[in-house]
Amino acid sequence: MKTLYRSILALLGAVLTVSCGDRQPTVVPAPQELTRDAVGYFCGMTVLDHKGPKGQVLLTDREQPLWFTSVRDTIAFTRLPGEAKNIAAIYVTDMGRASWDQPEPGTWIDARKAFYVIGSDRVGGMRAPEVVPFSTSSKAQQFAAQHGGEVYDFDAIPDSGVLETAE
Repeated sequence: MKTLYRSILALLGAVLTVSCGDRQPTVVPAPQELTRDAVGYFCGMTVLDHKGPKGQVLLTDREQPLWFTSVRDTIAFTRLPGEAKNIAAIYVTDMGRASWDQPEPGTWIDARKAFYVIGSDRVGGMRAPEVVPFSTSSKAQQFAAQHGGEVYDFDAIPDSGVLETAE
């Protein structure tokens, strides 16, 4: 009986190993800090030369992030059909903790967990309407009350908020 029990356990273990494969737990890379070498993915300009929140996208097959001078461009990148989809992490500046003129190191937040104000009176790094990120809904609501706009979470951001050009 013990031999039959061991055989069943061994068979079950083999089935689970085959069905699960050798998958390793996914490790989300940490955000990187901006340097003078960071160049905007779309504009080719030095990211630090622009005001407002910034973004970075880390791909699974690349060590260095793709940098963005605006959060609007960061989110647009994730939605454009011709851009890479092997995204390991997306980080944006938490404007509840950062200065608009020069966001500080250590203010990166997971873009997928952030709250965004769209339609405010603030313009981003490329002097276009900006999608302004916050780590908390309450900070986003406070900003919207002062600067206008509506609050969205990442999945609810309308394409018109990031893909359409300013008039």
